[in-house]
Amino acid sequence: MGPLTRTLKIGIIGFGPFAQFLAKTMIKQGHLLTATSRSDHSGHQGVNFFRDMEEFMGLEHDVILICTSILSASEVIKSIPFHRLKKPTLFADVLSVKEYPRQLLLQEVPEDSDLVCTHPMFGPESGRDGWRDLTFMYERVRVRDDDLCSSFLTIFECEGCKMLEMSCEEHDRLAAESQFLTHTIGRILSEMEIMNTPIDTKGFEKLVQVKETTMRDSFDLYSGLFIHNRFAKQQLKNLESAVQRVKGILEARMNKGDEQKCDQ
Repeated sequence: MGPLTRTLKIGIIGFGPFAQFLAKTMIKQGHLLTATSRSDHSGHQGVNFFRDMEEFMGLEHDVILICTSILSASEVIKSIPFHRLKKPTLFADVLSVKEYPRQLLLQEVPEDSDLVCTHPMFGPESGRDGWRDLTFMYERVRVRDDDLCSSFLTIFECEGCKMLEMSCEEHDRLAAESQFLTHTIGRILSEMEIMNTPIDTKGFEKLVQVKETTMRDSFDLYSGLFIHNRFAKQQLKNLESAVQRVKGILEARMNKGDEQKCDQ
């Protein structure tokens, strides 16, 4: 792990399981963390927790990290008392969709503060043994303090993440084809109540694993991936069309087989 460029004062808005997962590594690196959240997380070691958002925003932060759920992002970001900022600050988010928070942050964050939109493509499960070779996507949306932005990105770079600079639009287009589609297949398999059998093939074992992995995430996350990614609607239509096409091919083959029997 390479040396950090500087110690950062990082404030986190929304201190659920994912934020706590990120905070653990940030604390290990020596950064100074404060957090605020609707729920009381005052017992988290290494984090100075504030229930009051006004008090939290009155502190001196280098970076404020938005770690809310997708569905609550608008309400939370619009309720931030930006007038309490003591200095221009780098605002970053880690939401699983990107165009949506980018638009919100551009609308709400004061013009003199910088913005970077990010998506760590991992979580407490996949990143429990470290972040090496796991993808970290980011877009420098509005960056004038390059040193500060680079110092923040170094948090992930020095842990060995694969750093991927990409536009929020491109992220959402690709995520609809991968992340949303995976979650949808997992939800469908769950609705079908598939489970392991004594004669599982390797392929079926992977399907059960997809189901179990996606069902660990909340339905709020899944619905957020659909509602706030404009490319997800088309992917759902594509999936429905593909199922109908496959069904049609099978029925045509079955009907052809029946015709051949009749001809014999």
